[in-house]
Amino acid sequence: MTSRFMNTLFGSRRRAGIAVLLWISLVAVLASAAPALEDVENNAGANDPPASSQSVQAAELAAREFPRNEGTPAIVVVRGADGVATAAAVERIVTSIDGARADNPSIAAVVTADSPGGANLRTTDGGSEMIVVSLTGNPTDNSFQDTVGVLRDLVGEAAGSADAAVTGPAGIATDTVKVFSSGDKILLLGTILLVAIILLVIYRSPVLVVVALVGVGVAMRLAETVGAMMADAGWFDISSQTASIMTVLLFGVGTDYALIVTARYREALVEEPDRPAAMMRALRGVSEAILSSVSTIVLAMLALLAAVSPALRGFGPYLALGVASMGLVGFTFTPALMLLFGGKLFWPSTTQAAAGRAGGKVWERVSDLVDRSPEAVLVSTLLGLLVMTAGLTGYRESFDFISGFRIDTQSESGQNMIADAFGPGEIAPSSVYVTTPSGTTPSPDWNRIASGLADVDGVARVGEYPAVSAEGTTAAFQVTFTDNPYSPEAMDRVDTLASAAQSAADSAGIENVQVLVGGETAHSVDIRAALVRDNWVVAALVLVIVAAVLALLLRSVLAPVYLIGTLVLSFTATLGLTTFITVTLLGDAGIGNRVAIYIFVFLVALGVDYTIFLMSRYRQELSAHPPRAALRVALTRSGGVISSAGLILAATFAVLTTQPIRELFQFGLAMAIGILLDTFVVRPLLVPAIMRLIGDKALWPSMPENVFENPVDVTQTGRAGGTLSRS
Repeated sequence: MTSRFMNTLFGSRRRAGIAVLLWISLVAVLASAAPALEDVENNAGANDPPASSQSVQAAELAAREFPRNEGTPAIVVVRGADGVATAAAVERIVTSIDGARADNPSIAAVVTADSPGGANLRTTDGGSEMIVVSLTGNPTDNSFQDTVGVLRDLVGEAAGSADAAVTGPAGIATDTVKVFSSGDKILLLGTILLVAIILLVIYRSPVLVVVALVGVGVAMRLAETVGAMMADAGWFDISSQTASIMTVLLFGVGTDYALIVTARYREALVEEPDRPAAMMRALRGVSEAILSSVSTIVLAMLALLAAVSPALRGFGPYLALGVASMGLVGFTFTPALMLLFGGKLFWPSTTQAAAGRAGGKVWERVSDLVDRSPEAVLVSTLLGLLVMTAGLTGYRESFDFISGFRIDTQSESGQNMIADAFGPGEIAPSSVYVTTPSGTTPSPDWNRIASGLADVDGVARVGEYPAVSAEGTTAAFQVTFTDNPYSPEAMDRVDTLASAAQSAADSAGIENVQVLVGGETAHSVDIRAALVRDNWVVAALVLVIVAAVLALLLRSVLAPVYLIGTLVLSFTATLGLTTFITVTLLGDAGIGNRVAIYIFVFLVALGVDYTIFLMSRYRQELSAHPPRAALRVALTRSGGVISSAGLILAATFAVLTTQPIRELFQFGLAMAIGILLDTFVVRPLLVPAIMRLIGDKALWPSMPENVFENPVDVTQTGRAGGTLSRS
């Protein structure tokens, strides 16, 4: 920031008060004009593949050639003590639903085992049966979810002693919304409480805790109101999952920036008793580092726009807006609020006592260790990170979203009942659509294609009567697998189905056919294919962005190379340890299919922050010390505040482990692990050890000054006295 701008904001306590008042007024005006964030949240399509994918084309073909007015199916599965009990329960349930249709037009149709084409809805012994209830409306609307709730109440009352559950797409959509919304308040309150406690332990000043939290609150309100207006205008979508992560991200990043500014402010007050002057001096000292930090995170979030997966593309803009808001507030509102409290800011501590805690004996000992034995530090940290990376041997991804609920839901219970009674493939059968050119004669032999599909390994059955479009040019075959339709084996079978249908058509003399495979399995295959592409593209783009920011900040070509290497190793160690804990030990079906790339983007963007703060301080100290001493001063002076910031950031992400969704639990756990590794292993040990071994060329081609008028002993840097010997 320019001196004139800083003087305008922080030149006096009165100016600081005006700045605080203007910020509060701005946020209040925006809040009154913007819609509520929950009113513009859009979870529809958040888990969809790109629009050009096969499964999307298949869904469009089905809607065009097989128009259905009944809407989204809810599947009622019923299991009684025997066939008689089940049949009686089904009759009561159907009667109850039919009676409710008169008052609830959203219930469009009911299909039972006795309906035409419903033979597969009943087991051979009659012990279990399914009822398909079609519901109209948008599954994300409250009215639709209320209808599902009414349906569940009706089923529960009419089932009697029989077991019954409502699942299927309608039930899953409703449970997903409820699961996400159930954790929102816990997440916010838990984050505030945890951050407040940690800040109080670190600051030992309730006033500073309030200042930091108020700054986060202003930034969060700014991001929510501007984001809600942009989402309402159609600029981007905001999902419930994105909003949850935004909460912890802003609390973590916001308190980090407050810690960094406060630490420099304390240092400045030791030499500059005038508080406005000390604040401006502190901000000049951290401006480059914080600007680099904000730029890195914002650009990394925007890198997600290069993805073709809707879930990834929609994830970045709102989070980038949030971090940019936090950076702006952290550099203007929060420092102004600090000045407004004057001498009471550090109460009950004195300024001198607070400044005395900036370094710490622990970080002097860490500096001694790195300076004395850089080879041993390098080898031991590398071995530790590689051991954690070995956990990737158990890595596998899960595309079964409903299995990721960490609380009991009716939709999951219903799916388990269907799998037990009808076979796991009945959870989500696939549809194979075969289209012939218009005017094909004679009429295609669809049975030949059905036989070809039935011969594919892993296919349990093919629907006996394929649906044929009104023009007779498209047939839809329902294919049920023997295994879980979300399993890797089933997903690998989608291409085989398409090839089998094509081969059967060729052998039957049906030329120029188009084959599309739809359904949940094909849907997952398309998501997987898009994510494979996006993982490489986004990861490469994020690394380029981080390398560019580091190169500009450090004026170095070499430093970004080894710093990027440490970030990648930190990521692999984090993902390996997370996999070992969640999959190997806790028994999760796998890592959520988008969790790995989320971890990479966030961990690289946030983890590099602490390296930026260290390296920025190192460059500043080079003006007064040779490289070896400058590294020691930077590590000692920044150690306490950066470790405190990392602890807070890790704790805020750890709050996500309280959420009832597997993806958020795994992401929160991984981020906590990764940030702690960056804070206590990579930044204070691995990076300084590498720099110590490289020596004067650590920032090549930038070179340190060669002449020092008042050298200080490298073993005493950060303490008084001594002489310096060059390394």
